[in-house]
Amino acid sequence: MTKQDDHFKKVIAHAKEFGFVFPSSEIYDGLSATYDYGQNGVELKNNIKDYWWMSMVQMHDNIVGLDAAIFMHPTTWKASGHIDAFNDPLIDNRDSKKRYRADVLVEDFIGKIQDKIEKEVIKGKKRFGEEFSEKEFRSTNPNIIRRKGQIEEIESRLKLVLETNDLAAFKDLIDELGIVCPISGSKNWTEVRQFNLMFGTELGSVAGEASKIYLRPETAQGIFVNYLNVQKTGRMKLPFGIAQIGKAFRNEIVARQFIFRMREFEQMEMQFFIKPGTQKDWYEYWKKTRMKWHESLGFGADQYRFHDHIKLAHYADAACDIEFKFPFGFKELEGIHSRTDFDLGNHEKFSGKKIQYFDAEQNQNYVPYVLETSIGLDRMFLAVLSKSFCEELLDDGTQRVVLKIPPALAPVKVAVFPLLKKDGLPEKAKQVLNILKLDVNCQYEEKDAIGKRYRRQDAIGTPYCVTVDHESLNDNSVTIRERDSMKQERIAIDKLQKYIGDRVSTKSLVQNMDRLLENAVLN
Repeated sequence: MTKQDDHFKKVIAHAKEFGFVFPSSEIYDGLSATYDYGQNGVELKNNIKDYWWMSMVQMHDNIVGLDAAIFMHPTTWKASGHIDAFNDPLIDNRDSKKRYRADVLVEDFIGKIQDKIEKEVIKGKKRFGEEFSEKEFRSTNPNIIRRKGQIEEIESRLKLVLETNDLAAFKDLIDELGIVCPISGSKNWTEVRQFNLMFGTELGSVAGEASKIYLRPETAQGIFVNYLNVQKTGRMKLPFGIAQIGKAFRNEIVARQFIFRMREFEQMEMQFFIKPGTQKDWYEYWKKTRMKWHESLGFGADQYRFHDHIKLAHYADAACDIEFKFPFGFKELEGIHSRTDFDLGNHEKFSGKKIQYFDAEQNQNYVPYVLETSIGLDRMFLAVLSKSFCEELLDDGTQRVVLKIPPALAPVKVAVFPLLKKDGLPEKAKQVLNILKLDVNCQYEEKDAIGKRYRRQDAIGTPYCVTVDHESLNDNSVTIRERDSMKQERIAIDKLQKYIGDRVSTKSLVQNMDRLLENAVLN
């Protein structure tokens, strides 16, 4: 087992033990690739939503929100291309009996070559020290040049088989690369087949009279079909955006890696409507803006990278992913797509309704183009959880497990403890609790020694613990302990709200994002 695999297993176990994520229907032995969010998980999830909504809607005067229905008229999915084109190439390994996405197998193979390149760079840094020039090393090292050539050739072939839908050539590519099954280690593959990802159901109660409809595979179409409603009622002028957070459903071939890939998941999407011809500039704008949103969490810029799509979706003229370094490697976290006028144009065609924008300056009507940012909320949750999980050896020789979750996203912002369960300390502690819980999510604990209480709060990522002691009864002050440094300081009770509020508010993340964007412009 690799160090990364071991870390990931610990994250999954911790998520269950401390009330973040539970297997769904566990008392009935669970249901494959479905999970429930526990008492701490739902708080973390809601805090991520709040951060996204504040930065996307609240901070933009030309972006508004929407909550569209999950069920939509079935023609919606014909117009969007999902009925005809929403397929993934699948392949089975005969020995392990496991099913895989063929394109992901090839992309993972490319990822291993990229890992070898990064190892060469690390070796070069150690060898040349301060004289090392990474840019020059990457452009001159023969091993890196050779491996870059391999990647370019494989990506070129992958793009061709995806665009032509040549499934036989897809199988040939997998065979020629010598790709093995991660479980069995064998190359005993079936042929590649296409698999439609939509869940179908019926609307109606009488067999034969019911209409076939689909669970939505994305939230974007709910925005597109409401474009006119929002534009007219909100008197919106281009450019403007519509944002939505909601559930989507895909019958994934490979629903693995915990909550990374599930059949029921939640998306945070924004569709930005623009004048045709301006899409390149807006594409670059949203790439930069969304990357800074992620970096403001403080996990490190090296944990993210852009990855241009090898094959463009049927609606796009440009597309990339923001990838995050999960315990199992760099994987897609957010997609940024230039969707052209495909969606609105097709809905206009299939509905027979005019879906256009009147440009008063140019005195003409046209179908707007669209820039999309789409992030998987569950994947964002996993990114935060996996990167925050730490095992630390302390100076006294003991070990602690701590979730170093950004304070604004932490499920519980502050825990309040009486030092002892007597002498009026619990009553005083509950007075402090009642003051703080008006502003932030709090917990009260009085069981066990103070050290054990600290450890329990560390394990769920609580950034601050407040202890009420005998001195508090006299001077109306408390001891506040910070999670990451474990440093303690004395503070007056009447200053607690501002002290904690300034450090745990969603506003602090948005302000940090603005600073990063300003620095990017200056540099």
